[in-house]
Amino acid sequence: MARASVVPLALGLLVLGNLLASVSDVAVKLLEGGISPYQYIFIRQVLATLLVTPWLLRLPKGRRHLHSPGITLIRAQLVLVGSGCMMVAVTYLPLATANALFYAAPLLMLPLSLWLLKERPPWTRVLATGIGFVGVLVVLRPQQFHWAALFALGTATTLALFHVLVRRLPQRQPVANTVFWTNLLCLPLAAPLALLNWQPVSVAELGWVALSAVCISGYNGLAVLAYRRAPSAQIALAEYSGLLFVTLFGVWWFAEVPDGLTLLGIGLILLPMLPLRRLPLWQRLAPMRK
Repeated sequence: MARASVVPLALGLLVLGNLLASVSDVAVKLLEGGISPYQYIFIRQVLATLLVTPWLLRLPKGRRHLHSPGITLIRAQLVLVGSGCMMVAVTYLPLATANALFYAAPLLMLPLSLWLLKERPPWTRVLATGIGFVGVLVVLRPQQFHWAALFALGTATTLALFHVLVRRLPQRQPVANTVFWTNLLCLPLAAPLALLNWQPVSVAELGWVALSAVCISGYNGLAVLAYRRAPSAQIALAEYSGLLFVTLFGVWWFAEVPDGLTLLGIGLILLPMLPLRRLPLWQRLAPMRK
């Protein structure tokens, strides 16, 4: 169990990381499908690798080596699959709708952390994620199902596994080391896929990909710091903060004004992030938990 003092810090790191990830989503949507997902992934991972290299070189030589190569390789391939799915989903769905499905990841992290890490989340956390899942269904509206939603769900699944596996990495491994090797191990598979699907890239498109690379690198680094400091079951709900960010960005950049049902769903998704222990209803339920 993590110390109580580190949980708020971990939550703050995740909220900041999700703000950066939301900006990355905006950059991807502004690409408007002008390049293939394979190109996007390859260019982004090359830029992200170059971006983190100076931080790696600042480490002592003994701390630059690849540790846990099997886990790191798996996480790298999860980045490839999740990024490709994310690009398709963001391109064809409103930002709020796509991200509502992305944020099914914390729901998936509870059973995954129980299975892979043997963590035992409290029943209150299970209840909170259940409320969030209802919110996801309201935003998705199965009766208006769009095929791109499957790609968003793919992103959620890979994201959940990606974060849960952080806890299998050495605790003292520097963040720069983790992010560098994860980015680098994406390239052997990303490069041939990109070359087989290559098409001209404009300067503007390259700029949006570069912005996405910077933001995603920041998100990955902050997420590693957060999930190392606290069990995933205690902080995963902070991932939902990104849904608020992308909803606001969708209104601002793309005039994607959510309707009443969408706002209701977003509210249900964000509800678990409230300090429930301070609410009168929660205090009345306290004796029932003993």
